[in-house]
Amino acid sequence: MSAPERIPPRSVTAADPAAAVLLAEGELTVRGRIREASNAALYCTVTHEGREAACVYKPVAGERPLWDFPDGTLAGREVAAHAVSEATGWGLVPPTVLRDGPYGEGMCQLWIETAPGAELLALVDGEEPEPGWKAIGLAEVGEGRTALLVHADDERLRRLAVLDAVINNADRKGGHLLPTAEGLLYGIDHGVTFNAENKLRTLLWGWAGEPLTAEALEVLEGLRTALTDTGPLTAALTPLLTRAEIDATRARVETLLATGTHPQPGGDWPAIPWPPV
Repeated sequence: MSAPERIPPRSVTAADPAAAVLLAEGELTVRGRIREASNAALYCTVTHEGREAACVYKPVAGERPLWDFPDGTLAGREVAAHAVSEATGWGLVPPTVLRDGPYGEGMCQLWIETAPGAELLALVDGEEPEPGWKAIGLAEVGEGRTALLVHADDERLRRLAVLDAVINNADRKGGHLLPTAEGLLYGIDHGVTFNAENKLRTLLWGWAGEPLTAEALEVLEGLRTALTDTGPLTAALTPLLTRAEIDATRARVETLLATGTHPQPGGDWPAIPWPPV
């Protein structure tokens, strides 16, 4: 993701508790539009009590209608994805809030600067990945040639694959993966998540059918507790999602715990988003 004019974020990081207050209460100043985004996405600065950071503001008014998601709900789904990420303790989604802005209510998310040269995806010759990589599938690369699309065998990506399975992410592309110079990894663009029907569509299929890690199972147990009727995560999601969508999220957590494995692609929905990056 690129912006018309880069303004390095100052004063707060994604792990800073002050980030949410800054995003929610600070003054938004639009600096430019992110042209690659499918919906209106504005690159902004936000200032509050002498602190400043760069952020992305996606107004609800700029959301394109989708046949399988109710109109005007994508911003709330982005906030819901952050809430689930925080409940896992993995911190995989940048601080995200729902707030008013120059173009009405919308999602506001802390801007993440990425590390240049961090390789998480690749196209390789052959039918099997090299050590340290996981196969996604074959891809056409032109002139009748195919290559194997692979992603890194990286525990950060594996955690994100679990999060995506929980939130039913229908659009996990390579461009939505933001590795940082500090060795962290963030996922962004979670507007098409939490559908009550199975719509998991991702590049992170490398662990499909493999046993979940002990860490992932522990995290899922925590989500099960947090998603009870009186649980804190249910309370956080209730203003953002429908009851059916919250029930479906609970069911996905239960299924992951029951099977103990990463999900496999289903036949009713394209398994890999297009374009993949």
